[in-house]
Amino acid sequence: MEIKKTQDGSKLNVALVGRLDTTTAPELESSLKDDIGSLTELVFDFSALEYISSAGLRVLLSSQKTMNKQGSMKITNANETIRDIFDVTGFSDILTIE
Repeated sequence: MEIKKTQDGSKLNVALVGRLDTTTAPELESSLKDDIGSLTELVFDFSALEYISSAGLRVLLSSQKTMNKQGSMKITNANETIRDIFDVTGFSDILTIE
């Protein structure tokens, strides 16, 4: 998985390329840890994300809980497969998905 981060003040855009799974979720979690404390807006761009596992969902849930206290988080450009995973797991009710 490749993580492409672009920060504009207190807004962070995170574009993910590849698969967010048990192997790559810790990398994303570590990458976000340094930045998330100063953010008011976190945007994930999933246009190039092919797959997400429960480990990836856990990182998103953790990020959402943090951002609920200090701002907003949304997911953009999720493909149909990713959207189906969000629907089946109930994450579509928890996350803001555009």
